[in-house]
Parts: sequence; structure tokens; C-alpha cells
Amino acid sequence: MSDADVLVIGGTGMLGSQVVHRLIARGKRVRALVRPTSQTEKLVAAGVELAPGDLLAPETLLRALYGVDAVVTSAAGYTRHTEGDTIETDRTGNLNLIDAAAKVGVRRFVLTSILNCHETPDVPHFWAKKQAEDALAERGVPFVALRPGAFVDVFGMWGGDGFAGGRVAWTGDTTVRQTFVYTPDLAENLAAAVDADVNAGERIDIGWDRPLSAKELTAIAGEVLGHDLELTEIDPAQMRVPGMSDEAMKDLMAMFEYFRTGRYVADTRRQAEVFGPVPVAEETIKRIRPCSNGPASKKMGFSSVIV
Repeated sequence: MSDADVLVIGGTGMLGSQVVHRLIARGKRVRALVRPTSQTEKLVAAGVELAPGDLLAPETLLRALYGVDAVVTSAAGYTRHTEGDTIETDRTGNLNLIDAAAKVGVRRFVLTSILNCHETPDVPHFWAKKQAEDALAERGVPFVALRPGAFVDVFGMWGGDGFAGGRVAWTGDTTVRQTFVYTPDLAENLAAAVDADVNAGERIDIGWDRPLSAKELTAIAGEVLGHDLELTEIDPAQMRVPGMSDEAMKDLMAMFEYFRTGRYVADTRRQAEVFGPVPVAEETIKRIRPCSNGPASKKMGFSSVIV
């Protein structure tokens, strides 16, 4: 295995794959931790070195980390995007990776955390990020944790394409404001964080120029589309997700309960200092280009949030 500049964890995922390409654009040599079930064709085509391994198999991690300068992880088992994934990736898996990074002495560890995770002991997948931050500090690993809000470009996966039909379903209170991010912007921040001028152990909120409610966000999308969208509020208690375990469902409900507090809001002052101008909500929605006849509408349609 040759030396690489950065090891990426989660490099085949929606966010991690974008991080990979932004690192390459910055001239970095990238290695990606991949499982046997990972779809690696795009990574290979981009010239990424593959490191077979798994966060839950600690014996594979030291080899994957050999010779790297930095780590960027966007792994998130709680999303269950891959069959067999669970929150144990976020609990045990992150701790395994942190232990290995401490042993090899990486220069910087960039963690994709979650906004205000330190406030949320009752939201398991949020709290797992807080525990990872704490473990990095305790083991003396030089790190920066980026704490993004909700991903606007998976906003709506429960209900399909709400734009095309003109009807939008929101899970929870449509009037409570919260912070959103657009994953290409977050990916750029994560790539930049590898060499950013930050202090070891910084935790940086990531968001837009202001928080938005579902009503406000839907109104902006309607302006971009050029027609009104009907917004319906869904009680989280009425949600049913096929195949989701009771533990995962309780986690999801706890997240929605936290959103209702109105505290899921970023302080973007440090973001602006480190990464430059904070994205403006209206301009970001225009860049997403939600068009009822275009590809963006196939992946967006306002309904709910995964963070």
C-alpha cells in the first residue's frame, strides 16, 4: 500500500463521495476505506487507492491508516443506507477509528459531527457524535469537528418528489426554524478542513446565513419553481418506516422532538472565519435548482430530514 495524503471513511456515500472529489481537486492523494459490499467503480476511476476494511473490524484500520497525513470521516451507520448498518458504526466504529488514529499519529482528524450534539443525550445518533468528539480529545488526536445542520438535499426522502406534484409533506412543526446545509458545500468545508488554520479540538457549526422553518423553505422553493407548493404537516407519532427497528424508530422520534425545541440552530461566525462567506438560503436553493422536470426533483421533494 502506497502512502496517501488523506484517508476518507464513507467515501462511497452521498457526502463522502463528494469529499473525495474535492480533496482530489485540491491535489490530495486519497485512500478510501471500503467494505466488500462497497461500490468502488467511481473511486477507482478517480484514481483513489482502496483500503479494504471496516470500522467494526479494528484490525483492518491500522493498515488503512498507514502513511496517511489526515483522516476525513463522514461514516454514518445510523442512516442504514447499506444493509447491515446500525448505530454501532457510530458508537464502536468511531472509537475503533479514533484509537487507530491515535496509534499512528495522524496530523489531523476531520470528523463529520452533528449540530448541537452535546445537547442531545436522548437522541442516540446525535450523542454518538458528541462521544466521538470527546474520545478524540481524550486520546490526544488533533481534530476538527464540523457540526452541520440538516441536509437539504435529502429533505423529502420519505414522501418522494413533492415538487413535481406541488404538494409538500413536512414531518413535525412547520413553523419552527432550524439550520440546513447543502452537501456540496459541506463537502467543500470538510476537504478544506484538512489544512484549515484551526486549533486542535475545534468544533465548528456549519449552516446557512439563517435558520428556516419548513414554511419558509417551501416558500423559497416555490419562488424558484415559479409556482406555489402546498405544505402539509405530519405528526411524527404517525410515522411508520418499513423495516426500521424499534430502537432506530425511537432515535428518529427523539430527533424530531429535539427539532421542536427550536435550538437546532447554528452559530456560523466561526464558519465564516475559517471557510469564507456563509451560504445564503435563497442563493443555495437556486443552486440546487429544484425543477419539476429536472434531475434535482428526483432526489428532492420536501417531506422530512435526515441528519
